[in-house]
Amino acid sequence: MTPNLLIEAIRRRHPDLILTESWGEQALFLNPLGALKRGVYVATIKQKDGENDRASQIDRPGIWRLNVGVPPSRFEAEFGPRPARPAKGGVIGGDWDFTELNRLTPHPVYGWMGWLAILNPSESRWPQIAELIDAAHAKATIAARKRVAALT
Repeated sequence: MTPNLLIEAIRRRHPDLILTESWGEQALFLNPLGALKRGVYVATIKQKDGENDRASQIDRPGIWRLNVGVPPSRFEAEFGPRPARPAKGGVIGGDWDFTELNRLTPHPVYGWMGWLAILNPSESRWPQIAELIDAAHAKATIAARKRVAALT
């Protein structure tokens, strides 16, 4: 699986998602009717390390990471209680190897917010990824509705 193939598969599943490039990532947002300035994140694909996000060592040749913002209940079903927010520039606490390929982990920086991550997911992971994207899309739909309602 490649980042572009994964994005295509996600957008076929959820054609209402908007793809943007920002902060060295490709981001998939939900923005009903364009009512919000930016929209609500559903997932991102990161292809390089960031200043405060190096735990996955994405700068290795050919490495990329899918990040998905799921509801707390889905995060907790996978990993138990969400970890504490790390100090600036740090990573969440836990025994996860954030450099292991094709293994679902909490996001090394944003796990405390319920984000999950997987480096170079294989095609065999698509059913699990699709479920995670569906959960993230449902979460984003609720958040977008609340934000749009607050504007009126």
